[in-house]
Amino acid sequence: MNQLQSMRVFVKVADLGSFVGAAGALDLSTAVVTRHVADLEARLGTRLLNRTTRRLSLTESGTTYLERVRHILDDLEGVEQMVVARNHEPVGTLRIVAPVVFGLHSLAPVVQSYAARYPDVVPDVTLADRHVDLVEEGFDVGILVARHMRSASIVTRRLTTGYLTVCATPAYLAQHGTPTRPEHLLSHPCLSRPAEQGGEERVFTGPNGEVRVRPTNAIVANNTEMLRQFALLGMGVAILPSYLIGRDLASGRLVPLLRDYRLPQIEITIAYPSRLHLPAKVRTFIDHLVEYFQQPGRQARDPRTVAPARSVTESTKVVADMDDLSLPELAADAARPSHKSARSRIAASSPF
Repeated sequence: MNQLQSMRVFVKVADLGSFVGAAGALDLSTAVVTRHVADLEARLGTRLLNRTTRRLSLTESGTTYLERVRHILDDLEGVEQMVVARNHEPVGTLRIVAPVVFGLHSLAPVVQSYAARYPDVVPDVTLADRHVDLVEEGFDVGILVARHMRSASIVTRRLTTGYLTVCATPAYLAQHGTPTRPEHLLSHPCLSRPAEQGGEERVFTGPNGEVRVRPTNAIVANNTEMLRQFALLGMGVAILPSYLIGRDLASGRLVPLLRDYRLPQIEITIAYPSRLHLPAKVRTFIDHLVEYFQQPGRQARDPRTVAPARSVTESTKVVADMDDLSLPELAADAARPSHKSARSRIAASSPF
């Protein structure tokens, strides 16, 4: 028989002084209660109860055993209550992993507002542009950008949608001309990630259907924030996600190009291990993320539908003045969190 259950039965018999009474309290038969106590005595090799036809009494060994067992059962109940509380109340450390650029530009404000709402949870954020195993590495929640995953042990939920934007500075466009069709990118230096070296084919959808072009790479960087800085310095044309350059477009520092064409959208999703017995800290953080990005003004907008902040001519001086900014100053500006939204093995990294 189950030793733990036998211990519980023995305590109940000792408290009530009756096999029959214990059987009724535990919703068991008297025979089963008797068997539990007999099994304990056989395991211990000693008698715990003195039995007569009229009453039960504890032996000396039974008294000692009862005292210790009662402490064990009380401790066990306390542990169970603590675990249940942690599953129903948001407490403890919440381990979050997200791609570097998305984390720097979009994640800080939502983590701050969550921490303010649930002060008993300690967010532990890891930014990583690599493949991450949520289960093996002990992460509670992962954010995926433009990645798809299939795994029976991982659950995904859509968070928001980002948009890819072809852009350049007004100063660059004033000097090199403004491309108006995807084919025009072939005559402009393009800024790309390493995976795109050699020219990645881009598929645009325009007024006359699909247009496929393979832009010429001029500068390559393994981080989209660095590509943004190159673009802000007027070094070429870049294709960057809306959550990264929303403020640049709104201020006129970057100008959206090819407004009659669109690139595939970027799906941003949440991933977490299994729906079964989901801890409260994970459940509330996922709900908070979704609520945050659904608020007005935080959903990413397609730059093609937003009127430019200034004309190219009007903006040229604004961005030309930025030539005096040092690279660290540009990096500091980029590091400020933006409120613009955008297999157990997953990719926390992103090509964007």
